[in-house]
Amino acid sequence: MKNSGKKRRKKQQNRILIVVIIVLACIAAGSLIYLLSRYQHTSADRLPDEYEGQIEAVRSGTDQDNDGIDDQTDILQGALDYVATTPKYKSKYYQTGYPDDGYGVCTDVVANALRSAGYDLMTLIQEDISKVPGAYGIDEPDINIDFRRVNNLEVYFEHTAVSLTTDISEIEEWQGGDIVVFENHIGIVSDRRNENGVPYVIHHNDPLQTRYEQDILEKRDDITGHFRMK
Repeated sequence: MKNSGKKRRKKQQNRILIVVIIVLACIAAGSLIYLLSRYQHTSADRLPDEYEGQIEAVRSGTDQDNDGIDDQTDILQGALDYVATTPKYKSKYYQTGYPDDGYGVCTDVVANALRSAGYDLMTLIQEDISKVPGAYGIDEPDINIDFRRVNNLEVYFEHTAVSLTTDISEIEEWQGGDIVVFENHIGIVSDRRNENGVPYVIHHNDPLQTRYEQDILEKRDDITGHFRMK
């Protein structure tokens, strides 16, 4: 009987220990997720240009906002200016359309880059949706969020921008200020390049991203679009 009682107490102690371990693991996981969502340190420091001066930069013949700077240059600088504010990564709906609290996602890099050049994607995409709703497949348009979805941006650029090669070996065709679209992701092509002449990408992918400008084009096999504003 004594041995039986000891076994029951041992089992109870083991069950309690397991419950305590599970609770502590849940608390630790929750704390880690919270810290990752709040404590983000993506760097706006730029990568070195390993191919400087070997490819002539393209300049646009248009200046949408009439500031004396061509659109191609304006878009690139707009992307750099936006990530210099070190936005933190969070997917969220905003009544203002453009995030106003220091958070953002990949589409906000592109939207803010183009807005600095005089292109308000929030309005422009809504106008395009009203013209060709079938192309977007949207039953109920929402001006506050439609321009912040990758698929909608790709459709819009297919309608309004110059479509370029997705072959990264054609390095001269990739220029700073271009727009590159991946499956479920989007960014702005940098004017700086790696040792192979392949440009970096200015983007915002997740909370763990170490810097906004990254050498990723050769590492991805899901490029779906490459565009340049007319």
